[in-house]
Amino acid sequence: MTISILGAGAFGTALAVALSANGPVTLWGRSIGWGRENPRLPGVTLPAPVAVTDDLGAALAAGTLLLALPAQALRPFLDDHGPALDGRRLVNTAKGIDLDRLTGPAQLLAEACPAATIATLTGPSFAADIARGLPTALTLACADAETGRALQHALSTPVLRLYRTTDLTGAELGGALKNVIAIAAGVVIGAGLGDSARAAIITRGFAEMTRLATRLGARPETLTGLSGLGDLTLTCTSPQSRNFRFGHALGAAADWDATTTVEGAATARAVAALAARLGEDMPIAAMVAALAEGRVSVDKAADMLMTRPLKEE
Repeated sequence: MTISILGAGAFGTALAVALSANGPVTLWGRSIGWGRENPRLPGVTLPAPVAVTDDLGAALAAGTLLLALPAQALRPFLDDHGPALDGRRLVNTAKGIDLDRLTGPAQLLAEACPAATIATLTGPSFAADIARGLPTALTLACADAETGRALQHALSTPVLRLYRTTDLTGAELGGALKNVIAIAAGVVIGAGLGDSARAAIITRGFAEMTRLATRLGARPETLTGLSGLGDLTLTCTSPQSRNFRFGHALGAAADWDATTTVEGAATARAVAALAARLGEDMPIAAMVAALAEGRVSVDKAADMLMTRPLKEE
């Protein structure tokens, strides 16, 4: 199975390093001038089986394409290149909901590439850990079970273990929604509200994730797996998470580099709009959206959550 990775950010580069253990991999980026070491992964040198290129045509020669693009960059990329990707196995790694369409990556891919077979690779992982060869377990979701098995074997390595599911919706939403809750967890710690408050945010946030995902067709058990609870646990508890660090900066009223991609901020806005459309109650997501947009203070957000009507769990 020939593999190309589209997107030479930290995660795409880390996947290239990991998957090169199985054979040649092509890594594509729009402008790559860093040779064999990506500055976003300092100390990690690309192994010899990784071919780096800015020639999209060369990358598209592979039958399996891993799309390691930011969630909000995926639709514009598909608008420009969708027909050229069609008919292949497309594995999305973005975790988010498109702001304009209020849909996940799988639907965007299906509309732009109707003859493609679509899968999602998601779960608790940091690029630095994968690139260093640290043990990592992910979810590979594909509605076509046979293709899912083939991808599971092709993309697994001695230190990268993939679990398979046909619940593409659940896996995709778990990865997207947990980023929103990770921002909330960061806000709590940054504001000095304590670990007990963070535990409450994680727990109630998981309830929000499950409500919305199952409303959209996900299986509840998928949310309790790696792509949901597993990824939620990681990003809500580690400063390696950009979403957690962004929330921490909000909570601490600290400066944040606006050029740093924070998937959860855009996803929170999309989730708030989607929840309103569906009539779903998503108070944490709504507060994260308001905080990220500067429409409410941290103190006011905490007060609004703590003074909501009392109810059964």
